Amino acid sequence: MKIQNIIFISLFFSLQAVSSQTGKDDWEGQYPDGCTTVTVGKLATIDGSVMNSHTCDSHRTRAWFDLVPAKTHDEAEKVLLKRRSGNDSTAMPSYKFTPTGEIPQVSHTYGYINTPYPCMNDQQVAVGESTFGGRSSLRSKQGLIDCQALVRLMLERCAGAREAIQLAGELTRKYGYIDGGECLTISDPQEVWHLEIVGPGKGNRGSIWVAQRVPDGHISVNANASRIRRIDLSKPDQFMASENIYSVAQDSGWWNPKEGPFEFCYAYAPQSRTSLASRRREWRVFDLCAPSLNLDAYAENYPFSVKPDTLVTLEKMVDIFQDYYEDTDYNMVKNITVTNDSGRTIISPLANPFMPYDMNKVFDINGGWGWRGERTIARWYTMYATIIQSRQWLPHPVGGVVWLAWDNVATSIYVPLYNCINDLPASYQTPGRVQGFNRGSAWWAFNRLGTLAAQRWGDMRHDVNAVWEPIQTELFENQEQIESEALLILTKDRDAVVDYLTHYSTNQGNRVVDRAWELGDYLWTKYDEKF
Repeated sequence: MKIQNIIFISLFFSLQAVSSQTGKDDWEGQYPDGCTTVTVGKLATIDGSVMNSHTCDSHRTRAWFDLVPAKTHDEAEKVLLKRRSGNDSTAMPSYKFTPTGEIPQVSHTYGYINTPYPCMNDQQVAVGESTFGGRSSLRSKQGLIDCQALVRLMLERCAGAREAIQLAGELTRKYGYIDGGECLTISDPQEVWHLEIVGPGKGNRGSIWVAQRVPDGHISVNANASRIRRIDLSKPDQFMASENIYSVAQDSGWWNPKEGPFEFCYAYAPQSRTSLASRRREWRVFDLCAPSLNLDAYAENYPFSVKPDTLVTLEKMVDIFQDYYEDTDYNMVKNITVTNDSGRTIISPLANPFMPYDMNKVFDINGGWGWRGERTIARWYTMYATIIQSRQWLPHPVGGVVWLAWDNVATSIYVPLYNCINDLPASYQTPGRVQGFNRGSAWWAFNRLGTLAAQRWGDMRHDVNAVWEPIQTELFENQEQIESEALLILTKDRDAVVDYLTHYSTNQGNRVVDRAWELGDYLWTKYDEKF
C-alpha cells in the first residue's frame, strides 16, 4: 500500500472517531463540533443589506430540510416541544428527539425555511447559531426548551430581532431552557444582535441571557466562544439581559463587584475564552475584513465587532467561509516527513499544502485538536451553511434571501433561496446520511465531492474552483435582474412572484446538485491512476 494512503486511512478514521463523539449535545463540558456565524450591519455591507450566517458543523444534524408555511391556529392548540440527544443506532450518527412537554400555541405563525436550525421566516427575520457550552453546573433538565426549539419558536412568532430576543427571554423564563450555552445571531432588515444564553443552574427552571447589538457599520463573529463582556443596560438600543444576570453570578461566586466590572463571558463561560479553536477563527474573520487593525492572532479577546476596511460583499462572505488560514502562519498542514521501508526520509504527498483535512489529531499541529487546539473556518464535517440577507428597501417576498451551501463550503457553492418560496428541489428534501449513501440526496452529492477532493486537495481544488467560481459569480450577478423582474410581477400578483422565485431557486438548486455529481465523477476519472 502506498505510504500516503496509509497515512490518509489513519488520519481519516481518527477524525471519524472524533466526529462520532463530539456531536452529542447531552455531553456536558465537551467541546462540540462547533459552528461559525458572521454578522454584518447594514452600513457595513456593499448594498445596505443586513447579513447573518451560519455553518452547521455537526455530522449528527439532519441532511435535508423543508418549508413550513404560515398558519392560523385554533385557540386550544398546543405546541409539542422536543429535546435532541445523540443517537448511534442509525447507519451514521444522528439525533433523536424526545418530547419534553407542551406550551400554548399562538393564533398565527409565520412561515419559515426549516433547516435543522430554522434560518429565516417570511418577515425577513433570520437566525444563526454557535454553541459555546458555558459552565456545566448551569445546565438544567427542569424545563422544556432546547436551542433548536427556541429558534423555531422565535421564527414562528416574531417579526423583528428585538421582539425575538424578548420572546426568548419570556419563554425560557416561564418554561425553562434545557440546553448548553448558545449564541444565537438574530437579524431583521434593520439590525442584527447576538443573544448569548445559558441555563439557570441544575435543578432550576429559567435561563440567564444577554444580548448585544452589532453596530450598523460593523462586522462581528461568534465561533463557539462567549464574546459578550461588559454591558450597559441603561442603553437598551445596545444591550438587553435577563433580570438575574448579575445576581446568579454574584451568588455563585463568579463575580465580585469589589474586584471589577461584570463581564458575561468570564462569569458564565470562562472556559470558552481559553479555546484557541475559537479565538483563531475570531481573529481570522476580523483579519480578513479589517487587516489594518493588525490584531494579535494569539489574543485572548478581540473587540465584539469592528469596522471593516471596505464594505462587505457576498463574495467576501464566501471567502471567509471557505478559509483554511491559507497564506498565514497558521495554515493547518505542514510538511510532514516519514520514513519508507528503505530507511529514506521523504515528504509525504499527503501533506499536500492546503489539504483541508486537519492533521492536528495525528500530528499535534498547532496545539492539537480540541478545546485548546486549532480548527479552521471551513470544515470537512459542515452539514450546510447559510449567508442570509435581510433588506429594508424591498418587500418581504423579495427582500429576504438565504444563500445555502451543502457540506464543506470550500468545495461547495451558495444557491439563493428566497424566503417566500413554496417548494424546494426534491434532493434538498430527501433524508440522507442516517440511512446511508443516497444518490437522491443533495447533501450526499456535495459530501462525496468534498471527501474525494480532500485526498488530493492541492490538485483537485483547482478542478473544483474552475467549476464553482464562474457559477457562483453568475448567481451573484443575476440577483439584481431576477429581483427586478420579481418586483414587477409583485405589483400585479403576489402568488405569481412566489411561483417565479420558487422556479428560479429550485432550478438553480437542481443545477448545482447535478453538477456536483458530474464533478465527482470527473475527479474519479481524472485522478484514478494517481491515488
